[in-house]
Amino acid sequence: MITRWGANIEKDKVLLEYPRPQMRRNSYINLNGMWQYAIVRGESLPDKIDGEILVPFSPECELSGVHRTVGPEDTLWYVKNFSLPADFNIGRVLLHFGAVDQIATVYLNGMEVGSHVGGYTPFSIDITRELREENQLIVKVRDVTDTSWHTRGKQKIRKGGIWYTPQSGIWQTMWLESVPEEYISGLHILPLYDEAAVEITVYSDVERPCTARMGLVVAQGETNRPFRMSVQGFTPWSPEKPHLYDFNVKMGEDMVESYFGMRKVELREDENGIKRLFLNDKPYFHNGVLDQGYWPDGLYTAPSDEAMIADIQTMKDMGFNMLRKHIKIEPLRWYYHCDRLGMLVWQDMINGGGRYDPLTVTAPLFTGINIKDDRYARFARQNEEGRKQFRRELDDMINHLFNCVSIVLWVPFNEGWGQFDAAETAEHIRTMDPGRLIDHASGWHDQGAGDIYSRHVYFRPYRFKADDKGRAAALTECGGYSFRVEGHSEKSGEFGYKKLKNADELMAAYRKLYQQELIPSIEKGLSAIVYTQLSDVESETNGLLTYDREVIKLPVEEIAEINRRVTLEKPEQPKETGGEAAEEKAAIRETEEELQDAAEDQGESES
Repeated sequence: MITRWGANIEKDKVLLEYPRPQMRRNSYINLNGMWQYAIVRGESLPDKIDGEILVPFSPECELSGVHRTVGPEDTLWYVKNFSLPADFNIGRVLLHFGAVDQIATVYLNGMEVGSHVGGYTPFSIDITRELREENQLIVKVRDVTDTSWHTRGKQKIRKGGIWYTPQSGIWQTMWLESVPEEYISGLHILPLYDEAAVEITVYSDVERPCTARMGLVVAQGETNRPFRMSVQGFTPWSPEKPHLYDFNVKMGEDMVESYFGMRKVELREDENGIKRLFLNDKPYFHNGVLDQGYWPDGLYTAPSDEAMIADIQTMKDMGFNMLRKHIKIEPLRWYYHCDRLGMLVWQDMINGGGRYDPLTVTAPLFTGINIKDDRYARFARQNEEGRKQFRRELDDMINHLFNCVSIVLWVPFNEGWGQFDAAETAEHIRTMDPGRLIDHASGWHDQGAGDIYSRHVYFRPYRFKADDKGRAAALTECGGYSFRVEGHSEKSGEFGYKKLKNADELMAAYRKLYQQELIPSIEKGLSAIVYTQLSDVESETNGLLTYDREVIKLPVEEIAEINRRVTLEKPEQPKETGGEAAEEKAAIRETEEELQDAAEDQGESES
């Protein structure tokens, strides 16, 4: 299945936009395009090249031109020959990888120059010493998917239901840039809302003076030490008015361009003493959708910048103000578009661990029973190295995305998938980033930590429950209504939490969910909603959009009107009649039966 953006790809012009919007330089050579590849059993060098692959699309997806699976016993090899323009190197040459799934080793001109573990975070290598007039770059990739404790997200070798096609290899932009001998290696940007200032830390391997400039405003400091720049009279950033400030930083001969937004998020009591999520000192209802970030033609990789923008803008048009980025880390350009268009982001960490026990990850949906997550065997987290690697990648994610204005909440664990020590993890996140909120255990296996009392409710009506630990109540997954659109869905399979026959039935179910269950709960204390989900994914057909993004299943304006009630109007309590109660009970029984079947199917696939 090809999207309209995938159908128009030019192989020599793939995702050419500068991939790091908050640290831009003029020096930039994009390495996306046609590479040679080989897939071999074991780790030996290939005897021959298998063909060409379009980077940065994984070999499993259609846009790569390969459409082959890299198994846990296989090695994927990439080969690229290149030369640099004569005036390109101004001191050092850096090779950047947006993301490589899962374990990468990099060779230049026969020498190993670097390696990286973790399929979702970026890494960079200084390749200056190994450069020649003509160069051969080789990338070796191993991907064990769900056969080990490594982070893998929603990928599963035996896909089905909520688990999707595994993908591997280079799946975000690769690029080269040249920097002076002494250069800026990173920025840490912290808006100080109450002090009308922004705190900037300029990272470098050397201690040097540096200057930040925003129009006529200039601030001077030293590398590797925070310093402040005044933003008196600033315009706050919000989804309704996503105001951003451009600035640049100079250190010696190096300069980078960046931006920031002035916003503050916190957990506070409203005027009625109810714990709420606050944005810029006011209660702010987070009304969003679950966003898996999968594409039928590119899997993890959106076919174009325009495709990413279309998803975000369509949700804004429907009146949503938040996206929960579910078990995936997107390219930085996706967060940039959320920053500039105005969309709050809840950012999930990627799950890992061993093979999940259905009684741990599925049964709480029916029972509501939480268990202590220091029982590592119950959560498939016995491997100590796996726990350490998870923590390293969690830190990498937070540092990587720290400057993104739109991110307001971290979700380290979801539904018990490889969960462990969630309360301690929440406190660790708090030390790294005290300015954002935390949903420490989304769905169930609540350990009493974080800022969110987080519940997933699919197969029974939502009934508001206040938290006894002083957190804001949030419905962090709900809905999941399935409507399969012929011609825009996979040929086989239909998964959702309630199957509906047509768009009218889907609209009626959606309307009933919000008007009878969710909106009346807001006055009681409900502070956030995450509807499942933005688009269909493979056989999971519960999206507001079809997998190919060609059909919007529900009327945009009617959804927007409902969302206006969610975010602005004081809700009214609906009157419930005996007939409505009987109809509700029948719907519960029907949905419980459907979900029980789905859970049994999931349990079989885990076995």
